[in-house]
Amino acid sequence: MKILLLPLFKMPSGHHHVADAIINLIEKRTNKIECKKVDLLSYSSKTIEKAVSSLYLKWIHHTPRSYDWAYRHFAYTKNHKHVSFSGIERFFINKLYKLLTSEQPDLVICTHGFPSLLMSRLKLTGVVKIPVINIYTDFFMNDIWGRKGIDYHLVPNQEMKQQMIENYHIKERRIIVTGIPVHESFLKPGKTMHSHSYQKKILIAGGSSGLGNMIELVKNNERKPKYQYIILCGNNKKLFNDIKKLNLDYVKPLPYISSKEEMNRLYDEVDAIVTKPGGVTISEVLRKGLPIFVHSALPGQEYINLQYLKSQYLVYEINRQNDLEAIISGVLQNELEMRKWKKAVSTYLDKFEIPSTNTMFQLISANTLKGAYFNKSGYPFLRVRNVVSKVMKYMKKTSPIDNI
Repeated sequence: MKILLLPLFKMPSGHHHVADAIINLIEKRTNKIECKKVDLLSYSSKTIEKAVSSLYLKWIHHTPRSYDWAYRHFAYTKNHKHVSFSGIERFFINKLYKLLTSEQPDLVICTHGFPSLLMSRLKLTGVVKIPVINIYTDFFMNDIWGRKGIDYHLVPNQEMKQQMIENYHIKERRIIVTGIPVHESFLKPGKTMHSHSYQKKILIAGGSSGLGNMIELVKNNERKPKYQYIILCGNNKKLFNDIKKLNLDYVKPLPYISSKEEMNRLYDEVDAIVTKPGGVTISEVLRKGLPIFVHSALPGQEYINLQYLKSQYLVYEINRQNDLEAIISGVLQNELEMRKWKKAVSTYLDKFEIPSTNTMFQLISANTLKGAYFNKSGYPFLRVRNVVSKVMKYMKKTSPIDNI
């Protein structure tokens, strides 16, 4: 049996981390299911993937306001209807159909909205009959994700589940609150409490690119620092070298950490984290029970994540004009505030409807078996003539409301 996992870009992201977590979960339990991860852009065209990835990074960092405007007009609109990408979809549906006929998977898992949208089109037109599962990597659902035709939606929170039921009329039984899946390494028991004389450690992270102007967060301390700081620099070698040159005995830079076990040990070593509101990182840290301070948010997804996390009292947003240590101390040394934060985290985690990774595995393996039955029956991936035209004709027939 085979599972095909579909992120979109090649560059490291939460979409890949979630796909990798699912692959690890399956491979630890069975050797009867083959997992294959394919980023759709690279498969379709390495040139397009390279150009789009480069444009995305430059756009979001050089003109963040324009990116935020575009995101809210095309990917997260007020009425939450799908924006038409008919010309783009025509090209990628053809590529995706070729990938499916080549790989013959028994289950497709989408960790990015665009492959999910294409799989939804193929399912609704009857071209594909095997199960499709969406696994969401942010604390909200943008407008690109496929909604109808998807067999299961594994969502991060109860609020998103209710939105899908009430606004998109998706059947409740198809929506399961799982949180954003994380690697099983992060589900191991956490750190033991240190003595009062222990100097607390704070982890500062800015994603795999090492963003967020992190040097300024720690170097302006005019007094003796209360905390030791470990700064994750990601792939940003300049940041790593700049911190080294500061020669601050209370600051330790680290390069990109690829090992999940090593990252888990680092989480166990520290007392709090200062980071960006990326869905996967926040989910890992919530599972580890570490207080979270947000130093910055990229426009689009991260900003919307931040609004949700603040509304649930799961994170503390840092005012860059204020002293970092005073902000952290105001939480860590405030027993009442810590109690309130722990209760908010417990409330969030208690709403998950899948109690363990074993249950997640059972859900995925059951749908893989269902897909294998369809494949053996000769239903899916039949040689459909003009499959792209068939999908486009269906899209024209359905109204914008029907198409969500």
